[in-house]
Amino acid sequence: MRCPFCSATDTKVIDSRLANEGHQVRRRRECLDCGERFTTYESVELVMPRIVKTGGERVPFSEEKLRGGMLRALEKRPVETEQVEAAINRIKHRLRAGGEREVPSRRIGDWVMAELREMDEVAFVRFASVYRSFQDVNEFREEIERLESQPSPELKKQQIPLLPVEDE
Repeated sequence: MRCPFCSATDTKVIDSRLANEGHQVRRRRECLDCGERFTTYESVELVMPRIVKTGGERVPFSEEKLRGGMLRALEKRPVETEQVEAAINRIKHRLRAGGEREVPSRRIGDWVMAELREMDEVAFVRFASVYRSFQDVNEFREEIERLESQPSPELKKQQIPLLPVEDE
């Protein structure tokens, strides 16, 4: 670590402790040349896969875009911020856990729809209308009928699965 005061490369760690709820290591350092002390923070850098858009374009994953799309669908709906953040974290975890370098945007869209379906059916239909490019009222009606024919999220949580649940 280079000293921010004299730019010397020889520093020693005086103290290390966890910070930011265990997601970072805080290190207190001392420069062996000038004697000044400074603090550094170390955290894990997780590389997210690139997103392959429908047209074949490859773009970096953007948590802001994910959050923005979900929040637009959830606008003026009774859903807590903690629920949205938990859903975003689950989607990011699935992206990392897959171990793939590239992920089709369609897959992320499907994950978002599954999360929204659990949180708020109106938000789900809003997102689906844009995501699936609904062309007319009949497509809205078909999606709503499909929603009505499925058990509610509360009822689903009470059911015991017959087969092991697999992640997509």
